[in-house]
Amino acid sequence: MTAKTVTIEEAQTHLSDLLILISEGKEVIIAKGKVPIAKLIPLSQASAHNTQARIFGEYKDQIWMSDDFDAPLPDDFWLGSSAT
Repeated sequence: MTAKTVTIEEAQTHLSDLLILISEGKEVIIAKGKVPIAKLIPLSQASAHNTQARIFGEYKDQIWMSDDFDAPLPDDFWLGSSAT
């Protein structure tokens, strides 16, 4: 897969052209000066057209939460242990 590197200013000015490149399967790297900061890539067909419905209760009884999950943490957690 080929990649094209552009500056932030070029990306702002030529966004439509860059989206065409991305739709053709190319990657676009956006750089601030000479430092790459982001990569634009095409969405895969599966994620772009995912129409599979979620099933309520599909993971019932497979996930649990402790009864004290929201209990306050002890002071030594926040203050550090004084024992050395």
